[in-house]
Amino acid sequence: MKKIALFPGSFDPFTKGHEDIVLRGLTLFDEIIIGIGYNSGKSKRYFEVDFMVKKIEETFSDYPNIKVLTFAELTAAFAKKHNANYLLRGLRNTTDFEYENSISQVNRHLNPELESVFLITTPQFAAISSSIIREVHRYDGDVSTFLPYQL
Repeated sequence: MKKIALFPGSFDPFTKGHEDIVLRGLTLFDEIIIGIGYNSGKSKRYFEVDFMVKKIEETFSDYPNIKVLTFAELTAAFAKKHNANYLLRGLRNTTDFEYENSISQVNRHLNPELESVFLITTPQFAAISSSIIREVHRYDGDVSTFLPYQL
């Protein structure tokens, strides 16, 4: 049976930290689905979803076992629909752990076959967050060192 992991997030934008988690995840899973979810708590994206799908697909063009999909439903339901029994998540710090732990418990309740796997962020990427990158970009700062693609 193939080990399929879903790596869900808003990815607004997808960073080198995200890329690192996906590439390290390939040592554990046969296939990874990068799922760009529409978060009902966020009224508007900074980067358009179609643009981000294209950039992520370009980033992983040499990896046929990585797919990029979008979804607007519960993560647990989306994972089940795509036969993903694992959720792949990255942890930068203890704040991320607290947040991810709560989400993991709910996802497991909604889909008992879903196991969350947490990878600790590689230290060089620990300070990178999508919200900081958006803010720097908004004021014309150079974000190229934080992204695995060109804007």
